[in-house]
Amino acid sequence: QVQLVESGGGLVQPGGSLRLSCAASGFTRFTFSSYGMSWYRQAPGKEREWVASSTSRNGFTNYAASVKGRFAISRDNDKNTVYLQMNSLKPEDTAVYYCNALYGLGDDYNYWGQGTQVTVSS
Repeated sequence: QVQLVESGGGLVQPGGSLRLSCAASGFTRFTFSSYGMSWYRQAPGKEREWVASSTSRNGFTNYAASVKGRFAISRDNDKNTVYLQMNSLKPEDTAVYYCNALYGLGDDYNYWGQGTQVTVSS
């Protein structure tokens, strides 16, 4: 069973930076590099929203408009880890951030981490 463990969240002032990490383990049928890796977030009282993705193999990246130019997703396939570098943080970035691993289009190989809290406040 694939397990995802996020870390790196915390309290930061507006304009500050944080780097989230998601360590993945338990791959049996498909390797980490075969999975598309994404970050999502969920603010209090709101739906979970997609933030950024890194595709499998070639590692192409995509971002939500709200974070483009401020956040950067990267992955280290040797370490089975995906990162989210967050710069110029705003209070509206406050949320629980979740790591997601997806292989294919269905839910057979769709895994979530437990989340890490990011709070942007002065």
